[in-house]
Amino acid sequence: MRDNPAEANAFANTEKDTMKALMIEGENVTRFHEVASTTPGEGRVRVGVRHIGLCGSDLNTFKGLNPLVNLPRIPGHEIGGQILEVGPGVDAQYRPGARVIVMPYTSCGKCSSCRKAKLNACRYNKTLGVQQDGGLAEEIVVPAEKLILNETLAPRYLALVEPLSVGFHAVERGRIEKGDSVAVIGCGMIGMGAIIAAVARGAKVLAIDLSAEKRALAAQFGAAHVIDAGTEDVVGRINELTDGDGVDVAMEAVGLPATFTQAIDLACFGGRVVYVGYSKAPVTYQTQFFNLKELDIMGSRNATLANFQAVITHLEKIGDQAEALISKVFSFERAEEALPYWDCHRNVLKILIER
Repeated sequence: MRDNPAEANAFANTEKDTMKALMIEGENVTRFHEVASTTPGEGRVRVGVRHIGLCGSDLNTFKGLNPLVNLPRIPGHEIGGQILEVGPGVDAQYRPGARVIVMPYTSCGKCSSCRKAKLNACRYNKTLGVQQDGGLAEEIVVPAEKLILNETLAPRYLALVEPLSVGFHAVERGRIEKGDSVAVIGCGMIGMGAIIAAVARGAKVLAIDLSAEKRALAAQFGAAHVIDAGTEDVVGRINELTDGDGVDVAMEAVGLPATFTQAIDLACFGGRVVYVGYSKAPVTYQTQFFNLKELDIMGSRNATLANFQAVITHLEKIGDQAEALISKVFSFERAEEALPYWDCHRNVLKILIER
């Protein structure tokens, strides 16, 4: 999978004053703009964006539903690319032409979370494409420390690593072990990451979603049972599959009030609940079940370097099976069509932009 010398040299010599970037200008409005191309400063690297995945947060921004974003904004934080140029003080391993995965989060190093070495939950985090402009552009400049070198994965799979790693982190938060029963509510890309990671740990996964296509993918990637959230009694079905106990771990990856409370209903006495989605609306609980079941209730945010590395190892293991996770690919030139397409086809799992 290594680049040939001609391709690497072509990247090394690429220099422009401006670049093309896709901006979300307002609700339901995307348009290409010419923006300044930045020379990398101390410790920073200029990366040519080759593949970028669209996330639910990008779609919410497009729909005017993301309160964390000020418009206009260049979206995109699921980035795979190649190094174009390195700034002063960057280690020699970051050579022009090398393939990289971008870790899109920042950490201040000073807040209470950072002091606890939980950099993924930094109080002042600014994720690419959310609190700052992202990677749906020809190139992006980032700190070298936010790059993961990889020459083994197929180029388009580099953009799958970040969203899957969020699901892997949620499984880590849930302390999932071999033999655990795990309900995953929502089989989008983050839910799929949780399913894949939980199955890899030897758990029995019960996957819940409205979409037949997503349920089929969950089964393909190891879910023992799939449940149609639209037509089945989810709590009743979970109780049937767990001899009336409920699951050891209930994972919420949708972000709706109903699924937040449903996770409490699905967890067994002495169980664990992990919230990786977040609800935009208030959630009302019958809180006695927190106490009666003595639940461990945990939030899960972003992912760590170790989670990224675990996903890379898994993708290297499964090879082209990962292609099933990609629903549709748009060329960079047609990127203006991608978010409107997703808005009309909500069953898609992952849309990639390819350049």
